[in-house]
Amino acid sequence: MSSETTRRLALDFASQLAPAGSVDVRRFFCGSALVRNGAQFGFVMKGTLYLRVDDAMRAEFEADGSEPFSYRAAGREVTVRRYYAVPAHVVDDPALLHAYSERALHATPRPATDSPTRSRP
Repeated sequence: MSSETTRRLALDFASQLAPAGSVDVRRFFCGSALVRNGAQFGFVMKGTLYLRVDDAMRAEFEADGSEPFSYRAAGREVTVRRYYAVPAHVVDDPALLHAYSERALHATPRPATDSPTRSRP
């Protein structure tokens, strides 16, 4: 799948997940990241939507037969258990997809913010 096709798919998911403009789609390795308020809560890679999971979501996704994101590097398989493929029945149900994306966002650590500048004596 081309990077442009992946980006279009990510933009489509972003438009389903939240009001226009509230989910940014950014380049992410060979895919596209879904980012809201500076937090990456999901991505599209090779035509598959992955969302950030907490323990409860992981158990639900595994019960649905979903797999964690994985890739090959230096001749070995690397599994990233923080992100799981979204089950087909969730992708096909806009309300459920929105609910899962909100849960994924809550499972995502917030980016660090700059600390306030201290005044010097």
